[in-house]
Amino acid sequence: MTMRHGLPRGQILLLVLTGMAALFSLLDTPFPRLAPMQNLPTLAVLAGIGASLRRWPMPTSAVSCVCLFLALHTIGGRYIYSYVPYEDWVRALGLPSPAALLGLERNSWDRLVHFAFGALWVHPISCWLVRYKALSPTFAACIAVGFVLAASALYEIFEWLLTVFMAGPDALAYNGQQGDPWDPQKDMAIAGLGGLVAALVLRVRTRFS
Repeated sequence: MTMRHGLPRGQILLLVLTGMAALFSLLDTPFPRLAPMQNLPTLAVLAGIGASLRRWPMPTSAVSCVCLFLALHTIGGRYIYSYVPYEDWVRALGLPSPAALLGLERNSWDRLVHFAFGALWVHPISCWLVRYKALSPTFAACIAVGFVLAASALYEIFEWLLTVFMAGPDALAYNGQQGDPWDPQKDMAIAGLGGLVAALVLRVRTRFS
């Protein structure tokens, strides 16, 4: 069932819940000066997605991928990434420590979100290219991976510019480098890896569907 403006109810619900999460993440945030810079832009992204979906309808699976990525980003933005207490969460659930299992020496929520950017945006971009540009699924997936790599590079340049214009402690906290001089390169690489994994999954699914 669809609303009068054409968006399926399920997609509207996904967009609304994601927007509410971004807003609620700003309540009693541990970092009231920086968290809004992370999560208020999410609302603009959601508004843009909603407007785009009215012109270019997409499957709910594609919208779900985008909303899941934004939800993961929202959690990171609340704690400005470097301080997401996921170790405390898994300990409360009685689960093994990710740091101990994977040998992590830093808070790696940002790595997860960069990987998710690649893994979760390839499907929506590929869908759009196949539906509205009549590209083959394989070519569309290749372009989607290229988009992930380019967008990741542009975001790292944006973060670098922040370090130029923001106060030193705020810039370091926002960027979440945690003392790693190779953090931008690692972030881009892991986003690209996520995109390649997603493209491979789409290729296998297309071949055997």
